[in-house]
Amino acid sequence: MMYRLHEWQNAAAMPFRLFFEAGHQALRHPFAPAGWAPAAEAMTLARDVFDLSTRRHRKPGFDLNSVDIDGAEVAVREVAVARKPFCTLLHFDCTRPAPAPKVLLLAPIAGHFAGQLRDMVATLLPDHDVFVTDWIDAREVPLSDGRFDLETYIAYVRDFLELLAPDLHVLAVCQATIGVLSATALMAADNHPAVPRSMILFGGPIDTRINPTRIDDMATSHSLEWLERTQIATVPAPYPGEGRRVHPGFIQRATFLAANVDRLADVNMRFMDSRLRGDRDGAEAGQRFYEEYLSVMDLPAEFYLQTVKVIFQEHALAKGTMTWHGRTVDPAAIRDTALMTVEAERDDVAGAGQTYAAHALCANIPDAKRMHTVVADADHIDLFSGPHCVKTILPQVRDFIRTQATDQDTNRKRSPRTKKGPRSADG
Repeated sequence: MMYRLHEWQNAAAMPFRLFFEAGHQALRHPFAPAGWAPAAEAMTLARDVFDLSTRRHRKPGFDLNSVDIDGAEVAVREVAVARKPFCTLLHFDCTRPAPAPKVLLLAPIAGHFAGQLRDMVATLLPDHDVFVTDWIDAREVPLSDGRFDLETYIAYVRDFLELLAPDLHVLAVCQATIGVLSATALMAADNHPAVPRSMILFGGPIDTRINPTRIDDMATSHSLEWLERTQIATVPAPYPGEGRRVHPGFIQRATFLAANVDRLADVNMRFMDSRLRGDRDGAEAGQRFYEEYLSVMDLPAEFYLQTVKVIFQEHALAKGTMTWHGRTVDPAAIRDTALMTVEAERDDVAGAGQTYAAHALCANIPDAKRMHTVVADADHIDLFSGPHCVKTILPQVRDFIRTQATDQDTNRKRSPRTKKGPRSADG
């Protein structure tokens, strides 16, 4: 019923959007005197803000058609290298003068689409061979394709690591840090040859007992029964996923808006100021923020509830009690994978220290293969979008990956008769 009510609400807003659109077209007509009035641009701007705030936003794309590599403009193609019911693995394919380190960018399954990581992809591409997990809106997945829970998610990550091995570097954003740390730990325990060369974890809820945020408090202050009753709905017709139980995108969007009122107000003021001043670049940046931030997808109910229970309520990964198909997930099994953690000083999603906690869990990674950075005066979104990401974080990531690649080349030059044993906890 909740989902149907939301659909009716969208339908009810349509006449108002059409009314504003008609007024906009009238003002833009070359023979309309009112269109030359000083207030015309303000009226048009009001129409655009109303439209951006109320309409259903389509899934944003990456829109990366070319990239500058060593001073040459090179065409980029998005190629699907693997398809699963809930995810497509994308490769940003381009011709390079020399091989580049392979990087798997694991987008979070936390509401927003992978397109929100466009700045990361565009910045990484000149120096790396980039792959991205493009998660699919659960309302678009038929019931016949089965369930998707936390264990299925970790299985997906394992499959992608195996597919792209060897010599793979993994960047995980927010919630995706859980999947990559768990999958890598399980594979390391098996001495699996596809264990990634490095893990870079951005603002993830590894241990939410540390500096809990409002999101953490909500997860721990309500029972799973309450969450299932108030946060879960059934997808209606005519969506392909009709009958699937989901955590709807419209509920997530309302939560995002309530938790980021100040940031959204600032973005809104800058967007309107740019429009009124005729600053095209500023206006386009503001509109892109609306398109990406307000475009959200439904999450499978079982994945949402299991994640809340295991990660936020039981703190199972942090306590060492998390299991996958009956096997304990032990990050201490990781020895040869380098670890970099990145946190934002003002992160209101994953509090300071929550991601850094991965270092204590991965006790057997040598100190020489570790790095931690805190980005000053940055919030959660700044970790993967905007100037902080592009100018401060990713250059450090590039250098970290380059260091691991150099170590890899050094190891390959060793005598084939010399077999390198496992590293001890002290390196």
